[in-house]
Amino acid sequence: MSGRYPEIEPYQHGMLDVGDGQSVYWETCGNPAGKPAVVLHGGPGSGCVPGFRRYFDPGAYRVVLFDQRGAGRSLPHASDPAASLDVNTTRHLIADIERLREFLGVGRWLVWGISWGSTLALAYAEQHPQRVSEIVLHSVTMSRPADIDWLCHGVGRFFPEEWARFRAGAAAAGPGGDLVAAYRRLLADPDPAVREQAARDWCAWEDAVVSLEEGWRPQARYADPRFRMAFARIVTHYFHHRAWLEDGALLRGAGRLSGIPGVLVHGRLDLGGPPVTAWELAQAWPDAELHLVGAGHTGGTDMDRHLIAATDRFAGR
Repeated sequence: MSGRYPEIEPYQHGMLDVGDGQSVYWETCGNPAGKPAVVLHGGPGSGCVPGFRRYFDPGAYRVVLFDQRGAGRSLPHASDPAASLDVNTTRHLIADIERLREFLGVGRWLVWGISWGSTLALAYAEQHPQRVSEIVLHSVTMSRPADIDWLCHGVGRFFPEEWARFRAGAAAAGPGGDLVAAYRRLLADPDPAVREQAARDWCAWEDAVVSLEEGWRPQARYADPRFRMAFARIVTHYFHHRAWLEDGALLRGAGRLSGIPGVLVHGRLDLGGPPVTAWELAQAWPDAELHLVGAGHTGGTDMDRHLIAATDRFAGR
């Protein structure tokens, strides 16, 4: 199939109480008797979008999408400054995935992750390999300290003017070279105007990093103050804590994925997440096949073609 599948709507959705005062939005699409697949969105904090449903044959798959803690339709929403992020960690998200799997009565499922969602997919699969039938990753990340430093500092070499603005926006947090820590402090400032400006500046930088990609348009969701604040709070929270993963842990743990077929699709022109990350993972995971395509982080028709070919092939397993 050359393009994505037609748009579909969920046949079931709801809010799942996952403890800690958190409720996670979930939905299921496609064929109720189909092969189970779970979609892990990016960010962290982006929330799921309808387009993710279209990577799966709706006649063959039972596709499960959910908004991770504090994001999308999940509650409490991270845009509320009173919403604590203390119970929003990688460990909590892995537990939520398992709780959702059990709630929906799924034994094993294909795990599909995009960007940060690929980090979460790897962390989940390495902890619960018996629950994973296959893995498909779009724009691979492992959220290592060096990866985060590149996204927030190193890639500024390609965007000197935009990075200068990003750096200037952090100045209000006081001296210090760590932009993630600076923005995290600003987003917790008691002054709403300071918090709002920090969210705007953070999202402007995220948009700049993908602005050279084919078909780029300013991210419409960044114009929504509620989305913007939640996204900036969650991503800086995760980046500041290095996603609660030991440096290189996902690569060292790739042996736990033995026997799980995987497909990694990554853009050669991904400036925010260079393709060496996907290549390193493919070297450590013999059951994974890597496709490097002429695209950036957000993808394109060639990336879609490989991702859909993977889900089509795995549909019959």
